[in-house]
Amino acid sequence: MQEDLAFALDALEGGNVILYPTDTVWGLGCDATNPSAVERISQIKRRPENKSMIILVSNFIMLQEYVEKVPFQAVDLMDEAESPLTVIYPNAKNIAKNLLAADGSIGIRIPNDEFCRTLISDFGRPIVSTSANYSGMPPSSNFSQIDSEIIKAVDYTVKYRQDDHRQAQPSNIVKVNIDGSITKIR
Repeated sequence: MQEDLAFALDALEGGNVILYPTDTVWGLGCDATNPSAVERISQIKRRPENKSMIILVSNFIMLQEYVEKVPFQAVDLMDEAESPLTVIYPNAKNIAKNLLAADGSIGIRIPNDEFCRTLISDFGRPIVSTSANYSGMPPSSNFSQIDSEIIKAVDYTVKYRQDDHRQAQPSNIVKVNIDGSITKIR
């Protein structure tokens, strides 16, 4: 795992795109503060550039650096979540503008995965996490389901957990609205 972390970190620092396992499905990732890298993921996924993507942060402290305010409702939801939870926050900041939804919001998850947390912590910035599939297609539950053209298109593919064949599921998604109300998305 250490070698994979080192190679993935080098790729991220170079503005490149990685293919990596998360606490949910396999994802395409890059530096969430680098607009060019974000654009490249959109191209790989054949995804409209105006469609937002989520980011991963390593902990609550890092989360606070990328949204204006973390509502107490979001903290309660994260504490109570029994499965991976992505929270969409209003008023994102300090990230690539081409990651944001039209209303300026961003989906953020703190992964429950040692590899992800270590990579993000060592990198010191959030990482994009979008499913490793073409836009509109089902997400890849495990590495064996990822299209070979997507694998060829990235700069580094993490070896860790490639032989894990469990059927992973995407995270649940909720949106914290400006008025503090919660909307379940998925």
